[in-house]
Amino acid sequence: METPNTEDNKAHIENPENLSFESRLDLSELQECIFNIKKELQNVIVGQKEMMDLLLVALLSNGHALIEGVPGVAKTITAKLLSKTIAVDFSRIQFTPDLMPSDILGTSVFNVKTSDFEFKKGPIFSNMVLIDEINRAPAKTQAALFEVMEEKQITIDGNTYKMNEPFVVLATQNPIEQEGTYRLPEAQLDRFLFKINVDYPNAEEELDIILKEQALEDTTKDSKVATLISGEKIVEFRKLVKQISIEKNLLQYIANIVVNTRSNSFLYLGASPRASIAILNASKAFAAIEGRDFVTPEDIKKATIPVLQHRVIVTPEREMEGLTSKQIIEQIIEAVEIPR
Repeated sequence: METPNTEDNKAHIENPENLSFESRLDLSELQECIFNIKKELQNVIVGQKEMMDLLLVALLSNGHALIEGVPGVAKTITAKLLSKTIAVDFSRIQFTPDLMPSDILGTSVFNVKTSDFEFKKGPIFSNMVLIDEINRAPAKTQAALFEVMEEKQITIDGNTYKMNEPFVVLATQNPIEQEGTYRLPEAQLDRFLFKINVDYPNAEEELDIILKEQALEDTTKDSKVATLISGEKIVEFRKLVKQISIEKNLLQYIANIVVNTRSNSFLYLGASPRASIAILNASKAFAAIEGRDFVTPEDIKKATIPVLQHRVIVTPEREMEGLTSKQIIEQIIEAVEIPR
């Protein structure tokens, strides 16, 4: 039987320039906005490119981020300035040992005029919430975040209150200081999309930091950063990111990596299925920032370490040998075959 349009097909094969590789999604606006936000942050923040990239990916992936680093490496200021580039409500909560759940979520107050109780919202009712030193509050206060981080709502006195979109929690913690701190439970850590490790700047970056501080004179860091985008636009971008395509063999690649964490003899605790979903969503955001409407193995590799490193626990024996969760995850990634 003759194939229809045989001559047209032949011409199409002989002239590969006729092939169309245009993206099925228009990601140009998203790319431009992310580029401009990074540029604004770099007016103040020196280096820390990975932290900025991961914070933006978390924002596009509808996820929360835990930022870990010693004091003074721009954890808090980066989170604050990121919120300034977006026209959304921002609140900052300083966690302390005496902080109560009601100090975060809000409480019911008796109204004398109406002779009834009314709910006074706490600082968690914001679009972007910065929790400074999250490991300084006791377990019951940390537990107050479980529902709101996972379900974007809180339940108090039998009433449910929804968060306004976009809603994202950025939390900081100091890995060195132990006195007066409370270790985050695994259930809490699992609710963070990423754990971002922030290192010291190198000598060149250190000089650049000093020069930028000198150039500020009477101005503030906030004044160097402009508001570029609305919260509604972030919600639109999140919907766009969800439409990024991924091949089934790459989904299997993600599954193989996560399952390997559960059978690895160096790990006491492997990653949960929530980790697989987190890698999927984050890899789509990495692809979108690159202007691609499809995920590649490289996108998955970029997402895997920040998604998994806080979700797995190294066995005591390997920890004593100096092995870290990051090193073990890197070994797992190397061992799992990349789909072709």
